[in-house]
Amino acid sequence: MPQYLSPGVYVREVEPGSRPIEGVGTALAAFVGLAAKGEPNTPVLVTNWSQFTEEFGEFMEDSYMAHAVYGYFNNGGGACYVVRIGSDNGPVAARAELMSATGASAYSVVALQAGETDQDLSVEIADEDGDDETFRLIVKNGSKVEETFERVTGRRGKQNVATVVNEKSALIRLAETKGATDKRPVSGAVRLNGGGPAQPAPVTTSEYIGSPAERSGIGALAAIDGITMVCAPDIVAAYKCGAIDADGFAAMQRAMVDHCEAMGDRMAILDPPPGLNPQQIGEWRVASKVDSKFAALYWPWIRVFDPIKGQTISVPPSGHMAGIWGRSDDERGVHKAPANEVVRGALDLEVQITRAEHDQLNPIGINCLRAFNGRGIRVWGARTMSSDTSWTYVNVRRLFNYVESSLLEGMQWVVFEPNDLDLWQRIRRTCTAFLTGVWRDGALFGATPEEAFFVKCDAETNPPDLVDKGQVNVQIGIAPVKPAEFVIFSISQYSGGGQVNE
Repeated sequence: MPQYLSPGVYVREVEPGSRPIEGVGTALAAFVGLAAKGEPNTPVLVTNWSQFTEEFGEFMEDSYMAHAVYGYFNNGGGACYVVRIGSDNGPVAARAELMSATGASAYSVVALQAGETDQDLSVEIADEDGDDETFRLIVKNGSKVEETFERVTGRRGKQNVATVVNEKSALIRLAETKGATDKRPVSGAVRLNGGGPAQPAPVTTSEYIGSPAERSGIGALAAIDGITMVCAPDIVAAYKCGAIDADGFAAMQRAMVDHCEAMGDRMAILDPPPGLNPQQIGEWRVASKVDSKFAALYWPWIRVFDPIKGQTISVPPSGHMAGIWGRSDDERGVHKAPANEVVRGALDLEVQITRAEHDQLNPIGINCLRAFNGRGIRVWGARTMSSDTSWTYVNVRRLFNYVESSLLEGMQWVVFEPNDLDLWQRIRRTCTAFLTGVWRDGALFGATPEEAFFVKCDAETNPPDLVDKGQVNVQIGIAPVKPAEFVIFSISQYSGGGQVNE
């Protein structure tokens, strides 16, 4: 307490009895995959499509991450983190071979500036008048002569063609072909080909899985708070092009689920392999052996327009689904099941299914996308991949993630406070005020707050032995709302009876 030593009026600030808990964000996605450019294994916060293209490039063949991020923003997603996997092989230099009279290569010609696409380099060999030993080497860019090296020879010495060109040329480098016996190239012109920009190097399964300690792959997301959705659409791209087998595919998706379970505040949106019919996707789901309340699966793939090929292609649905989750959170709240929502940007579905086929897939946790006449393409499922009936629905798991993360962030002030009755009362008031707001938003089931939740923090939950250990135990129970997944109208014939007038 402050000391008051002289008469007067004193003013001091005091802490309130309780502090409000601010709800955390619920729709921050993370994408892991391939990109045309960008720093590898560095999570970058991206807020719009233009920023993505600036950081990671445009759409790329044999990669679905750009399509997933585009679908995410197009369907209402906000900010997201993007992690580029792998690295570049480096720019490729254009090259050619200078042939000798024997038909074998005498020299290799390589463009000095690798990756230059605006160069049309060619090398011409011309005879010198009256001399069979020496010749001229002319470097052209298109039809324009850029460099000329006169009276060079294939013999050793100061006029050796490789020595002269490598010392003076600003455009090319020459290298003698090993084993060549005739070092005098024949007359004529050859064009340098094969140059281009850097290309992504092949990515292994271990690079995708990564490591939290090394901040690589999926493991790089462990150091970032606030992520609620994890997507890795290029896992299926690697599987589709044969870079990984079925075991590698399963290992990568298992790593996604394991990461979300370990973090406890985010969910994995999984993509199935391409080209599966209803029976095959059911068999694959059973064979995958994924049983997790932190994962959701959507099928089938969707058809979108690909600007590279100029036609529609099939892409995995995870990016579009993440955007729909974000849109549903903004419009209704995290407690609303992200289903019966239109998939923006989807032109068609890879597979059209019937209700009978859907009846077989929904109970095993496959959230189907369906096309309805006059209602567009919609998400028609909201289940997790868990066998625990308490965690059947995506919105229930995400609501608990929201409440738990909000309490974790909003109750940090409690640490090192005096562990007494006053603290327990302040904790109850703070948590009750927050959960009352959640109930008023329609996220909890009950006509009154008392029916919707309870908060218990007293001498019963905090006996002396736990207080001596420095612990404060708070018990909270909430009744989440469940989606109306099956709407049943019972209709029967009714015969109107006569009315008796009094």
